[in-house]
Amino acid sequence: MERLSDELLIESYHRANELSLSHEFIHLMEEEMKRRSLIDPVDAANQI
Repeated sequence: MERLSDELLIESYHRANELSLSHEFIHLMEEEMKRRSLIDPVDAANQI
């Protein structure tokens, strides 16, 4: 996931949620977005 731009990661995350992809995959994207400081960890916890 490190190769994805921030914008593409965010778009992919939203699309994965729309498609109800596996929770594990979505969680990996959330963790990467937290690592990049793209989302607040509290916001991510509330989305689960």
